[in-house]
Amino acid sequence: MSEYFVHPSSFIDQPCMIGKDTKIWHFCHIMSNSIIGENCTLGQNVHIANNVKIGNNVKIQNNVSIFTGVTLEDFVFCGPSCVFTNVLNPRAEICRHNSYSNTFVNRGVTIGANATIICGARIGKFAFIGAGAVLLPNDIPDYALMIGVPAIQNGWMGRHGYKLIEISKDKFVCPESGWKYEKISSNQIRCIDWSEDKYFPKRES
Repeated sequence: MSEYFVHPSSFIDQPCMIGKDTKIWHFCHIMSNSIIGENCTLGQNVHIANNVKIGNNVKIQNNVSIFTGVTLEDFVFCGPSCVFTNVLNPRAEICRHNSYSNTFVNRGVTIGANATIICGARIGKFAFIGAGAVLLPNDIPDYALMIGVPAIQNGWMGRHGYKLIEISKDKFVCPESGWKYEKISSNQIRCIDWSEDKYFPKRES
């Protein structure tokens, strides 16, 4: 018996690796040489292309395609119908299979519904890409809140998914958890209250 669940309507090309307790729902297609970690959830109509790497505890909502060149680390959330690309200048009559640009999505990132991630972006840990945003191929700081078209930074997001409130110069607090953050450079903050045993509780099935 498989250690992961695949709905009968989905297709899994071999070889690939799928971790324990991962759930792959209706009408998905997992292509060969892809790696999907443990305890992931893939909603309806998700496409995972060749050689894609997905970490543990990743949640991919309906109608998302993860193309070759995209890497998702642990605990990434991809909202419904968000879009990844892997060619900056596509033309139907020109084959560019050998010129894919890589996109790297760090641990804990949220990508909102209908957001578009232009290939070449590197998204920092726990960054939050707002719904409908168009993210250009830039390096995005950890915890950054990115919104708009094109996406620009509009503050900082805490690990619990709430916009941080500035309580004094370079000091911030999460309105839900009370965890405190501090700015350590012009484009970098850190969580003061974080520890590995306090965060990422086991997700309910």
